[in-house]
Amino acid sequence: MRLSPPRLRHRLEVGRRLTGMAMLAAFALVVVLVTIFILTAISRIADYSNRLDDDRSRQTTAGALRTFESQLHATLNDYAAWDDAAQFVYASDGQEWVKSNYGDMTANSDLFDIAVVMDIHHNVLMVYQDGQPVGWSPQDYFDGSLWTLFDKAASAGPDAVPEATGFIRTGKGVAAIGAALIRKKSGELDKLRDQRRFLVFARHLDDKKVTGLAETYVVEGLRFTASDQPSPNTVDIRNAHGQLLARLGWQSRLPGDLSYHQVRPLVYYALVMVGLFFLLLLVSGSNTLKRVKADEAAARQLAMRDRLSGLLNRAGFFAALDELVEEGHRRELHVLLLYLDLDGFKEVNDAYGHGTGDQLIRGVAAGLKSLVGPDAVLARVGGDEFAVALLTFEALVAADTLSDRILGFFEEPFVIGERVATIGTSIGIAISPRGRVAGEELVRRADMAMYRAKETGRGRADHYRPEMDAEREERNKLEIDLRIAIERGELHVVYQPVVDAEGWLLIGVEALARWNRKDHGPVPPEVFIPIAESTGLIDQLGLFVLHHACETLRRWPGLKLAVNISPGQFRDPAFARHVCSVFRETGTDPARITLEMTEGYFIQNPERARMALTTLRQLGVQIALDDFGAGFSSVGYLRQFGFDRMKIDKSLVIALDDGGRAVDLLQATVALARSLDIPVTAEGVETRQQAIQLKLTGCDELQGYFFGKPMSAEDIDTIYRGNRRMDGAA
Repeated sequence: MRLSPPRLRHRLEVGRRLTGMAMLAAFALVVVLVTIFILTAISRIADYSNRLDDDRSRQTTAGALRTFESQLHATLNDYAAWDDAAQFVYASDGQEWVKSNYGDMTANSDLFDIAVVMDIHHNVLMVYQDGQPVGWSPQDYFDGSLWTLFDKAASAGPDAVPEATGFIRTGKGVAAIGAALIRKKSGELDKLRDQRRFLVFARHLDDKKVTGLAETYVVEGLRFTASDQPSPNTVDIRNAHGQLLARLGWQSRLPGDLSYHQVRPLVYYALVMVGLFFLLLLVSGSNTLKRVKADEAAARQLAMRDRLSGLLNRAGFFAALDELVEEGHRRELHVLLLYLDLDGFKEVNDAYGHGTGDQLIRGVAAGLKSLVGPDAVLARVGGDEFAVALLTFEALVAADTLSDRILGFFEEPFVIGERVATIGTSIGIAISPRGRVAGEELVRRADMAMYRAKETGRGRADHYRPEMDAEREERNKLEIDLRIAIERGELHVVYQPVVDAEGWLLIGVEALARWNRKDHGPVPPEVFIPIAESTGLIDQLGLFVLHHACETLRRWPGLKLAVNISPGQFRDPAFARHVCSVFRETGTDPARITLEMTEGYFIQNPERARMALTTLRQLGVQIALDDFGAGFSSVGYLRQFGFDRMKIDKSLVIALDDGGRAVDLLQATVALARSLDIPVTAEGVETRQQAIQLKLTGCDELQGYFFGKPMSAEDIDTIYRGNRRMDGAA
């Protein structure tokens, strides 16, 4: 059937309307579906952004707490691993120094507000808080985790750092706390375990500091929360026992919700603007993610930076060095590492205070930054230690050039306000050829080379060499064997005769330690004595020699005994008490004993030396100045300390063979001693002519190979029972 045009048009119109309605319905459905999809997607993005922002806040807050604890740890290390602290804290008269350098520093300090000094048995020697001594005890003021940290520091092995830190509950709130063994900066400590003392620092985390952390690490609304239940928006603070101390919470910024509420009206009111909506959403979401990522990057950068110098800290340096090593391996480039330790910084810090020391560190950092250039990694890795790492094609040339520039930089004094400070640096150099040596090993090698530079004169640079490992290993083995030998009494004592200059009659002996190392043979004293001094074994060794010699002296009633005393023994506040104990146990008359000491310690520590000499003289012993003429040889300290005897160094005696001015110098030296009423012993006498000349110049006692080498007690017995005349016994 054919339709008329009007009916056809009507049906077509109806069809178009139905099609339009279907299309409209389909479009509406599509719009609704798209709207739902968009809103769902926006909602999910918003939720993700919220969670991402909260995760960032959580990680940043946790990092801020770690940094808060690390800052206390770094401060504790600076104050505990300190040569002066190892000297004065253990001294009987060091209380004022302890109060000035530990107690008074708690006043208005952002680094620590509590300082405690105690011994290994938890006996408190000093407690200061906010610059004032307090009456509370650590047992009452801190929770029990203090002793866990204390025991961890006290029981640290020889290869571990004797320090431990954590958070703790105090009578005032929550604080970061650390305990550390008070020792030399090198880690050495010449004290028995029962004599050790420890430093405890605490730094309270109060509302003001939490607000500061919030501003520094960009965590909005960071605060202590009173909620007992954990929340996604909180970070727990726990002590060493895992006990909950407090929670830090923050106000969630909900950047995703903010974006969602901003764009949702546009979806409802202008579906035609869906494209624009997606664009706005993309821009908004992108900006939010960028901001979150920027905040995370800023927090990471802050955690990797040293607050004082603005350079990378130790953690940041190791991370950067590992990346540098990987890049060197990938690009076939060498990684050059220079490890610097400042010479004389501790003296400047002690003389002018930590404020001046901080300014000096900033000045050094600024100077090094301009020297090494933008392509190098520069870091402050310790209190007065810096590291420089860079990639290079010519490692040796670059190392020598850069180290020369750095050493030249330190030749100029630093002007700090009205003060002028002169310091130097020792540089250790290590190279990772084409990145084949890992960063940690590279640092170990550079550190070893740096210590070699310090040991061989300071103010210089030294390259790492493989034999340094062998030398250190051999030194470690020697130290272990020496410790065992002292504990087992395997060392022995020999005696060198001392004669009267007039008739060459035996009048005394000098006791000397000898060591026949098991399975190796004799070890020269010039090898094992320095090891004993550097490891703290010299106290045991010195007392062993003194005790053994005093027991043997009972066989020779008419002889005197001389024993060398090292600076390490002399610095021990209990040394005089130990000597007195030896005399009492062996029944020795102190008047027959002469303790010989070199001049170095008297020059470096005149006040402490004077006090120590006074204490020793009260025992009745004689004090001799050994090796006069080999060092500073000041007339001033000869008069100041009033020695009972002077021993002329063998270098002046040997010079007699040249005649002329050497004879005049010797005569002047003896005349100087005589004018101060100090009797003179000449050591190192090897010929008859020298012995005669020394007698003519006024020496009253002689000692040397001409009269006898160091010998056993039995050989001295034979001489003592004879006529005691040493007429060229050598």
